[in-house]
Amino acid sequence: MSSAAIRWGEALASWAIPRHILEAAPESPWAFPVELFASRADAAISHPTPSNHRAQEAFPDGGIVLDVGCGAGAGALPLASRASLLVGVDPSAGMLEAFLDRTRAAGVEARAIEGSWPEVAGDTPVADVVVCHNVFYNVPDLPAFALTLTDHARRRVVAELTGEHPLSTLNDLWMLFHGIRRPEEPTAETAVEVLSEAGLELRREDWTALAFGGFARREDLIGFVRRRLCLTADRDPEIEEAVSDRIVDRDGLFGFPPRRMVTLWWPGGSRSP
Repeated sequence: MSSAAIRWGEALASWAIPRHILEAAPESPWAFPVELFASRADAAISHPTPSNHRAQEAFPDGGIVLDVGCGAGAGALPLASRASLLVGVDPSAGMLEAFLDRTRAAGVEARAIEGSWPEVAGDTPVADVVVCHNVFYNVPDLPAFALTLTDHARRRVVAELTGEHPLSTLNDLWMLFHGIRRPEEPTAETAVEVLSEAGLELRREDWTALAFGGFARREDLIGFVRRRLCLTADRDPEIEEAVSDRIVDRDGLFGFPPRRMVTLWWPGGSRSP
């Protein structure tokens, strides 16, 4: 394993929540709300991102797109009008249900595969374009993950990630409520090092996420932050006071300010027809 890959894995491990805090948490801090990912998918359909554009430019009419860690389909759905098949891979049955709801509404054939990548790669078809949005920071062995994406793409792989770790926006709140300093690494720059050392011919685009979904109710956003911080519901007023100046309303959805995003893309490696 390369030096960058080792640093990546060690940096991700440093994000582990201290055991005494995790054991006292009333709810899992790692659960992902389907609502948030559904709103992101809907935003991508109406306002395609640079990641969507990089996938579109390599996608053939009537092609197949594979969306790994698909959530509700933010990576794949902007290609639906030109696709013969959308394949979504996700460990969450709820996310896959939201994905299939949106593919049915788009009138395109779809297949859902429940499981984690690359464990389910053997049951997943090769596609013309593979997309993978906001998954990398959950992947300790990034080279193996990315190379398996490459093996499933005939034309291109497009990956999207936040410039900094997605939980870093809450670092000041961890200090406020728990007195704990959270990590700053890894970043998108680390990911670029890892993938370059793995031999991938990367191209890159940095941009700002102006429409990134959100929650229909302000209190649901506060609840999301509370679960991430492993706090109880009675702390909601304190949390709201702490974050009130950073909450933004985007088209009736509550979220946090735009942040730096990075799109990476590279050639596919599959020889399958």
